[in-house]
Amino acid sequence: MDRAAFKERFNLVGESDALNHVVDKVLQVAPTDITILLEGESGVGKDITARAVHQLSPRKHEDLVIVNCGAIPEGIIESELFGHEKGAFTGAHEARQGYFEKADGGTIFLDEIGDTPKNIQVKLLRVLENGEYFRVGSSKLRHTDVRVVAASNRNLYEQVQEGEFREDLYYRLDTVKIRIPPLRERSEDVIPIFRTFVSEYASKYDSVFKGLSEEAEKLLISYRWPGNIRELRNIAEQLVVLEQSQYVDSDTLRKYLKGRQHEGRADNLPILSEEERSDERENFKKADRELIYRVLLEVQNDIGDLKKMLGSFLYNAFSSSNIRKALPEHIHSEVEMANASDYMPDEEGDETNLTSNYHEGEQQTEQNELYDFLDQEEIPSIENMEQFLIQKALQRFEGNRRKASEALGISERTLYRKLDQYGIE
Repeated sequence: MDRAAFKERFNLVGESDALNHVVDKVLQVAPTDITILLEGESGVGKDITARAVHQLSPRKHEDLVIVNCGAIPEGIIESELFGHEKGAFTGAHEARQGYFEKADGGTIFLDEIGDTPKNIQVKLLRVLENGEYFRVGSSKLRHTDVRVVAASNRNLYEQVQEGEFREDLYYRLDTVKIRIPPLRERSEDVIPIFRTFVSEYASKYDSVFKGLSEEAEKLLISYRWPGNIRELRNIAEQLVVLEQSQYVDSDTLRKYLKGRQHEGRADNLPILSEEERSDERENFKKADRELIYRVLLEVQNDIGDLKKMLGSFLYNAFSSSNIRKALPEHIHSEVEMANASDYMPDEEGDETNLTSNYHEGEQQTEQNELYDFLDQEEIPSIENMEQFLIQKALQRFEGNRRKASEALGISERTLYRKLDQYGIE
């Protein structure tokens, strides 16, 4: 298959060198069984690249199993990947295949693999090395024959340097690396892609779109596209529906770009047809339903995390006599009893809590902020208190999420989920 046929088959639009380089590399490695690591910002089309790799491989007649590792709660990810036996844990009413077992003979796409917990990384290394794994709750060794395509929107090598990702697993995955560039690096493809979307939505909504002015086209090309092709698709649809039969100038276009002027993550390679997108959504719906009841089992862990965050932060702020006076006396003893053993300095005097290596002046400022926060006319809600603690921890550790999660007494995965929930940058 040549480059043009590839683009036509997978509905790719563009002639930029960046896009062509990705297409050529996929054409080169897809027919082999080699492990592939896809790198690129969120939304660049890593999943569709994996789909293209599978469909051009000898395994195309078997299943392609897509797994978003970052979306699976830490407590059930092992069961999801490797399966479990009946009675292996609460709620395991019957034996269940894992994703590696379902993908036997085909391809498994491990998206956001950088979010995988360390204990699971060890098991992933084993199954990548020799295809061996165990179901949860079983001592029977099983085998699977799968082609692995992994992806991450973060720099895995940097995660290795920071101790967040196993070095041996990184080098096992990094056999062939394909970097998928963001849309901002494919500026010459923006207008052709935009016109493709406009044509699609004009037909869908039976609408007439008269086009863009020259200045509007320049604005479209120069824009940073933090949402990339997904964002470009959204804007095309809005313009077709809301500006139908209108000639769009740069001022009008700017209204639709407003609020998106910061640089962010990107999207690039693929454009799926609506039929393919519909099929993909249906495949995910079934998996989502199976995950819901397991996620419910994790709710109690979140409640425990919040209690631990509050206890940790308040205990370390209790050195301020003003804050002591602001809270009921019975809370003092409860917090101290709950947290003293976990958050006191160790034998060498190194503090392992939020106050480690923190200047007294900065600590006093933070204590005053907490006092002001608690001394409001209305009692803050649990959600507000949680946001406050997370923001303070991130400020103290200059945005280092790993250190902030350790200080708050929660997992880094839980912290990422809370940041997304509250829209904290």
